[in-house]
Amino acid sequence: MKMKSVFDASEIKSEFESAGINPNFMIPIWKYVIQNPDCVWDEIPSLPTAAYTLLHSKFKTFTSSLHSLFHSSDGTTSKLLIKLQNGAFVEAVIMRYDTRLGMCGGKPRPGGVRSTLCISSQVGCKMGCTFCATGSMGFKSNLTSGEIVEQLVHASRLADIRNIVFMGMGEPLNNYNAVVESVRAMLKQPFQLSPKRITISTVGVVHAINKLHNDLPGISLAVSLHAPVQEIRCQIMPAARAFPLQKLMDALQAFQKNSQQKIFIEYIMLDGVNDQEENAHQLGELLKTFQVVINLIPFNPIGSTSQFKTSTKQSVSIFQKILRETYNIRTTVRKEMGQDISGACGQLVVNQPDNKRPAEPLRDIEDLHL
Repeated sequence: MKMKSVFDASEIKSEFESAGINPNFMIPIWKYVIQNPDCVWDEIPSLPTAAYTLLHSKFKTFTSSLHSLFHSSDGTTSKLLIKLQNGAFVEAVIMRYDTRLGMCGGKPRPGGVRSTLCISSQVGCKMGCTFCATGSMGFKSNLTSGEIVEQLVHASRLADIRNIVFMGMGEPLNNYNAVVESVRAMLKQPFQLSPKRITISTVGVVHAINKLHNDLPGISLAVSLHAPVQEIRCQIMPAARAFPLQKLMDALQAFQKNSQQKIFIEYIMLDGVNDQEENAHQLGELLKTFQVVINLIPFNPIGSTSQFKTSTKQSVSIFQKILRETYNIRTTVRKEMGQDISGACGQLVVNQPDNKRPAEPLRDIEDLHL
């Protein structure tokens, strides 16, 4: 019988309630396992006898393990290759920033080193984005909520995680229930993350966006837009055919009206495809009525077979200038981190560099939550 993760909140709650055990025991169990990752169930103090029996028969402290760990040469990024109990692999990425090295209103930002964790929601992905290594894998399986939360637990042994972004392998809103449940677990003890520190990214799964705010109020939404018109979106993102641009814009408008939150727009810069001045104006017109932050992402070629090229720095600069000066839209350029450890989405599963270095903070380039 396949054992379940103790961090799968709905499973342990259901099993405990069926056995007449108070489900509130879940919190001290989580705390103990996090502090004692190599523990056995009998070592956890003060549980009902029935709880020990149930834990032994149906649950594991971890259903995943940290298979490999890689650090970038500049020490700002760590990538975790995590092995699931079915033998599949997913990746999680820790990115370290130092807010004191950034500027806000012409003055140094307060604070210090912070860490953001990028986690996966699926093994592979069926969205088929042509610029993404994970898309080339195809869809393998959904992660359980416990497997998603375990990525946070593994990463927390390496860094004090402040922010979570669902931008790893997979389309989070195609694994909606598990993602929602995992986020709810992260908001509770012992994790107690703030909703505003969690961002869920999507290519634009309209029906899921329409219910996200009600299910997870306060959570930030990021949209992998990548093109200002439907024709280009379909060219580089086959799944866009199922989510017409106008319907996506309608869903985003409703989300913003209900949440009163800014929406983060991700836009990968592909030379000669979506990076022309005309495209910048099209994007500005599309988003000028929204409260958004646009994040321009320089494309990181995936091996020698990539059909795309990275936009020139000049093209990126002009694109950003048009959005900022003509449309008054806050637009940042993402600082690529961890390229030497296969920093593009999904590459770690394919290519595993042997690189281990101590971690040091990076200038806070893109603290989107502040």
